[in-house]
Amino acid sequence: MLKEWQRRRAARRVEPGNGKPLKPFRWWQPLSRVLFHLPLRGGDGGRTDYAVEVRYAQRFFSEDGKGRAHLYLDGRHHAESGLPAAFPVRGGTIEVALTPFGLKRCHYVTDGGAEHQLVPDRRSGEGRRARLDREHPVLSRAIGLCSLVLLVVPALLLVPQLIEAAFQVPPVTERFGTFTSPVQLPLWLNIALTLGASAASTERALRLRYNWLLDSAAQGE
Repeated sequence: MLKEWQRRRAARRVEPGNGKPLKPFRWWQPLSRVLFHLPLRGGDGGRTDYAVEVRYAQRFFSEDGKGRAHLYLDGRHHAESGLPAAFPVRGGTIEVALTPFGLKRCHYVTDGGAEHQLVPDRRSGEGRRARLDREHPVLSRAIGLCSLVLLVVPALLLVPQLIEAAFQVPPVTERFGTFTSPVQLPLWLNIALTLGASAASTERALRLRYNWLLDSAAQGE
């Protein structure tokens, strides 16, 4: 019920497109642009090609800081929406959601409830990461494991320090007393752990992996 309400709310944000053509993905854009594709075939055998584009820089120029997603139909700008987005398409809805490190969701949800992740453009960062997973699965799993470690370790070491800092706020101290973290790390190591966690969350975003606890901790939420 909650997901359906969120989907309807996101669908109300959809605005018509301007018909401009979809620009090809350039080699210098992996860290600034996301492009996913969804080819669909109708009952008559005809093919419809959808594409979803998100440009990260738009977040800095939007009022809410979340940016916008753009939907292309057969190579033409068909619709756009603030994020998170829910685009009604043939047979279902395309859902798009963003994190500070990249996308956490770009899925086609059919009217029957089945979910399918869209296919990343082969030249995008997500497409290159997917190709690495197909061609070198062992290396891909090792990188994924390293990313997980780089998130779990900082969470275990930094969270007690954050709790100690929170307990130093006067209203909290007056009500709950003080708390001393059992972990005290030098500043350079805290910075290194934070940078490592950010890199790990970026790598996970290339695979559209997201965990509300680990990845939120990496972005300081």
